[in-house]
Amino acid sequence: MNFLEERIIKDGVVKEGNILKVDSFLNHQLDVELFDEMGAEWAKRFEGVEINKILTIEASGIGIACVAARHFNVPVVFAKKTQSVNLDGEMYTAEVESFTHKNKNHVIVSKKYLNENDKVLIIDDFLANGCALQGLISIINSANATVAGIGIAIEKGFQPGGQIIRNLGYRLESLAIVDGMDPATGKIIFRN
Repeated sequence: MNFLEERIIKDGVVKEGNILKVDSFLNHQLDVELFDEMGAEWAKRFEGVEINKILTIEASGIGIACVAARHFNVPVVFAKKTQSVNLDGEMYTAEVESFTHKNKNHVIVSKKYLNENDKVLIIDDFLANGCALQGLISIINSANATVAGIGIAIEKGFQPGGQIIRNLGYRLESLAIVDGMDPATGKIIFRN
């Protein structure tokens, strides 16, 4: 069992509807030391891969991506879920459906921050059905940039997202893959 799986067992809560609540350390209260360990692990797994930018999606991916970026020495760009008055110029957009929030968002990235010279590592907290990742991949493709790899903190292996992304030919490195959860007992089964 790795460090993230141990933390999920210790502090994660399984809820009805295939929900794994990890807000005490991953996506509400943030354990920066854990994020640093995650960043170091992704840096090890992607060693030798040319990466000059990290892309994530707001909001839960931002903290993880920023800490991980220190290990790659690259900037972080995040896809915004809302248009704001301080966004100017042309944008890349993609529609993304959230498993957790049960809604669709049009995510946007300014064309100033992604271009054909970028080798992009996507970082996010969860992978369930793969909609967010497919949206981010679409944005990278629109910029004629390259998807250098994908780093996910927790993949729900019993949902189709990971298989879809791998079948598309992308290198996907998930730090913890949950193959089953039981809300009645709280038991979590990880992939070996």
